[in-house]
Amino acid sequence: MTAKRKTAKGARASRQRHAIASERKTTAAAKRKPAKSANRWSHHVMETSDAMDIEKDIFRAGSAQEIADSLKRSSTHSKRRKGTPFQSAMSMLNFYINRAGRNLPKARRSTLDQAKKRLREAFGRKP
Repeated sequence: MTAKRKTAKGARASRQRHAIASERKTTAAAKRKPAKSANRWSHHVMETSDAMDIEKDIFRAGSAQEIADSLKRSSTHSKRRKGTPFQSAMSMLNFYINRAGRNLPKARRSTLDQAKKRLREAFGRKP
């Protein structure tokens, strides 16, 4: 059993030393380096990736079939991809879904999941 230290009325209970040390490190680091207001590394990856060139705003507008067709077309014509056309197309689709995260509406999420199924079908993969 652990014994708690007696504290004055209204004071916080004591915490473990490592928690206090960790808190000091984070506050010291925050003082040294100003935080970026918009950290958009994933947007930068989408813009400058060597994976393949995709149509602009294809994930935001369009049906599942249009998305799958566009990704297949882009991945087969790309000379900069590292993997197979199917791997490149599926990775770009998964990257977009993961990047959107919780901000992706359920309706759009289901459309993109349908696009995954259509993409598998387009490349002759089993669903």
